Amino acid sequence: MNYTQTLAYLYNSLPVYQRIGAAAYKKDLNNTIALLAGLGNPEKNLKSIHIAGTNGKGSVSHNLASIFQEAGFKTGLYTSPHLKDFRERIRINGEKISKTYIVDFVEKNRQLFEKIQPSFFEMTVAMAFSYFGEKKVDIAIIETGMGGRLDSTNVLTPDLSIITNISWDHTQFLGDTLAKIATEKAGIIKQGVPVIIGETQPETTTVFVQKAKAMNAPLYFADKQIDIKETYTEDTTNGFLMHFDVFDQKGKALYKDVQTPLTGDYQLKNFKSVLLAAQLFQYKLADKMAVTRGIANCITNTQLQGRWQVLSKQPLTIADTGHNQAGLSYIVHQLQTIQHEKLHIVFGVVNDKDLGKILPLLPLNAKYYFCQAKIPRALDARVLQQKAKQYGLEGKTYVSVKNALRRAKYHATTNDLIFVGGSTFVAAEVI
Repeated sequence: MNYTQTLAYLYNSLPVYQRIGAAAYKKDLNNTIALLAGLGNPEKNLKSIHIAGTNGKGSVSHNLASIFQEAGFKTGLYTSPHLKDFRERIRINGEKISKTYIVDFVEKNRQLFEKIQPSFFEMTVAMAFSYFGEKKVDIAIIETGMGGRLDSTNVLTPDLSIITNISWDHTQFLGDTLAKIATEKAGIIKQGVPVIIGETQPETTTVFVQKAKAMNAPLYFADKQIDIKETYTEDTTNGFLMHFDVFDQKGKALYKDVQTPLTGDYQLKNFKSVLLAAQLFQYKLADKMAVTRGIANCITNTQLQGRWQVLSKQPLTIADTGHNQAGLSYIVHQLQTIQHEKLHIVFGVVNDKDLGKILPLLPLNAKYYFCQAKIPRALDARVLQQKAKQYGLEGKTYVSVKNALRRAKYHATTNDLIFVGGSTFVAAEVI
């Protein structure tokens, strides 16, 4: 098979959660364990940082990868889902996995796949670990998919675990309380391996403390260890640049005038986890400036997209992949901080989203352009429109995301603000 045929085989032969939802979810690690055993257990020799959480794990993963890159380490990065290209999921020093490697890997292991019948995600994890092993990366930054305990990536014994935060998402799989969701995420905590918790939350703190104690794992709460003060946001030709200073828990300055293209107040929470991880790896990151360079060059080094991404300046048009209750809360808050005349929101969701939790968050004074991404899991735009109307949100439906954005731009004036989001897949179609 050529590359196009290989991708078609992977998408059509293996269950893909992003496309079909619950039917692709596996409730154990047996397939992953069997797959990796058939591949010679490449994960056993990987130095790694393992990252879970409801929101922010992608930003934390990419920033850490960029920091290690800047420090001279050959750095693997595994994330999901991809926005445009399957190869975005697996990178070394920012370079996507080659098409040739994917074709050869599938051809070589096709019998193994057909014997085990893994999900698409299980296969992708196995491919990533094999690739990083063969290419002898110095460190691999590994982002979980949905949860933690039963996530395919959880066969790792990492050098550090990070859990960014806990909010409501995928409750049908992870539980209907924050404590239950935290218990699933805490499944990545390993015996004796240090763990960073990004946010101290009343409903989840006890879960993490008890799990870490049971696993004899050193436990750190990033928001108790690191303090960040935003100084200002700079308006540049291509977007925005946020500047901030970093202090330890005693008020001692650690970094001055750190600059990041990942703007938005919510990113400051993510950077606390990133910077605490950098502190814990200080013995390896001998070049202190690698930390600030890594944060400043994150998008250039790792090709991260979809985080408060400026698509155009006049009118200001922003896309973001935030799609759950906490993520959309951050987005709505951020929209309110930007001066504008009228707000236009291009919005679509997947069909298993709890609309009762997210629609009440959205601003009433916006004009909505309801749409659906080109995936089977997308909720019909007309159904979304009717549900939104129950919460006082008014707008028309459009046949595609791009058509919805086109109409928003047509109606918007120079001083208006356009936001595109609601789903990773909606943002992906306009980036």
